[in-house]
Amino acid sequence: MLGMTDEEYVWCIEQTVYWKDGQPLNMILDDSGDLTHKKYPILLSGMGPMVHNLYKMMKNSELKVPAVLTPSFLSLSLQSKFDKLYGCRESLIDGIKRATDVMIDGKVAGCIQVLRGFGARVFVTEVDPINALQAAVEGYEVTTMEEACKEGNIFVTTTGCEDILLGKHFEQMKDDSIVCNIGHFDCEIDLNWLNANSAEKINIKPQVDRYRMKSGRYIIVLAEGRLVNLGCAIPGFVMSNSFTNQVLDQIELWKNTTKYSLGLDEEVATAHLDKLGVKLTKLSDKQPNPDHYHY
Repeated sequence: MLGMTDEEYVWCIEQTVYWKDGQPLNMILDDSGDLTHKKYPILLSGMGPMVHNLYKMMKNSELKVPAVLTPSFLSLSLQSKFDKLYGCRESLIDGIKRATDVMIDGKVAGCIQVLRGFGARVFVTEVDPINALQAAVEGYEVTTMEEACKEGNIFVTTTGCEDILLGKHFEQMKDDSIVCNIGHFDCEIDLNWLNANSAEKINIKPQVDRYRMKSGRYIIVLAEGRLVNLGCAIPGFVMSNSFTNQVLDQIELWKNTTKYSLGLDEEVATAHLDKLGVKLTKLSDKQPNPDHYHY
């Protein structure tokens, strides 16, 4: 959180684990499962938490209770069609501009559609041949990070995987390259290397650090490598969709332990359409039932 040290942030999170009377929680939303599985496993007794990205724990036989990925299981359509697209597209560029006041036109950058819309020349790095092919036929230049690090002005990691931007990449970046992350965790950018090998770290303002390299060049890191769309900017309307989904998912899981409703996406979308004053077209009796439609 803004202005907090890591220790203060962890302390605040841990205050939510128990009620004030010492009673444990009866439902937990633990993103990645680290808090409950590693530090408070006693909380898992008799309870299935709703958590995200626990495949690694399951593979290593470390998953202590059944886990549900709520955006994928109960509200996949709105999450993929709205949150991931509009949340990232708008908040990424908003976060970069709020943090740096940089002009995007003419820059070489990553995170394709939004940055190209602002006039950037976009490079894409990919490991998946289908995604790479799609990017190539859309007109983007597909290359490797070893090549892109020499040309880019703005670097956006999006994978959720470790070690996407490493020391060997930082050493070849242009002066005042902007580096940020919009993937799931803060492991994509090797900040440990930067902190250990830069000549100086200058905090420009909250969530904006400028590293002076030994070569004399500078690298600007946003949100300390954490999610820039959360750390520097995020549209409230997008967050409303996401968190409404999460709350309704939790209510559904609490009320029904064996069979779950899969219409929560439509319920959330309809509520937000009402807010926008948008009306839906109604099907006639002769038109296909919407139950046959799959997102």
